[in-house]
Amino acid sequence: MVDAGILENIEAIFGLHVSSRYPLGTVATRAGPVLAGSGFFEAKITGKGGHAAIPQHTIDPILATSNIVVSLQHLVSREADPLDSQVVTVAKFKGGHAFNVIPDSVTIGGTFRAFSKENFMQLKHRIEEVVTLQAAVQKCNASLSFLNNEKPFYPVTVNDKHLHKQFLKVAEHMVGPQNIKVVQPTMGSEDFSFFSEAIPGYFYWVGMVNETEGRLESGHSPYFKVNEDVLPYGAALHASLAATYLLENHSPITTQIGSFHDEL
Repeated sequence: MVDAGILENIEAIFGLHVSSRYPLGTVATRAGPVLAGSGFFEAKITGKGGHAAIPQHTIDPILATSNIVVSLQHLVSREADPLDSQVVTVAKFKGGHAFNVIPDSVTIGGTFRAFSKENFMQLKHRIEEVVTLQAAVQKCNASLSFLNNEKPFYPVTVNDKHLHKQFLKVAEHMVGPQNIKVVQPTMGSEDFSFFSEAIPGYFYWVGMVNETEGRLESGHSPYFKVNEDVLPYGAALHASLAATYLLENHSPITTQIGSFHDEL
């Protein structure tokens, strides 16, 4: 969308996300980085399969891949600043079909996340090194993909500080200062970040919990449902943010209004 020119002649952009964590009538936000940049990786580690009873005649990719997974966990626990949140998670491990056969290859996949481009690229570089070099130590070969076409890297979602001041002013008027919550940065990712990387952007959450109607599941649950009572809050806030921005900046340029729900 950005490459197609959707942001041409656009000064600022606002996005919202409904939330099953906060009560109806509240909003949650913060200035600066709010959601992490993220990427995905997939690696195939190839050895030489054979009978499990004679492992000396094989090159075991399961053992090699197990060492790779453990070493990947050290990237955050031993190389990252403990005060600077980062994540490397291996969430897929596929190899072998029988109890007594060492397979020819193993495939793993996962995600990595950080709150700065520098740390993100450092994690990417170290994942490449760990996968290829650890495989070589075990006499295996490794092929690694970061799935750039299917799953492109998501930038860090950063809320513009000037738009934050405007948001607080509008939200205080509409829902009251007591109903503005400070959300902590999370390692989830959001495709709104592509917009806010290109122009000043602002992303916030609108609470929709009504305790009298029971618990609401998170947006990543198969039981997720929207409390539609939240819709007037989101619509009113979005319209007011756009109108206030135009009035305060005396801008003839259109302000993009959007609602985005593709957090990863």
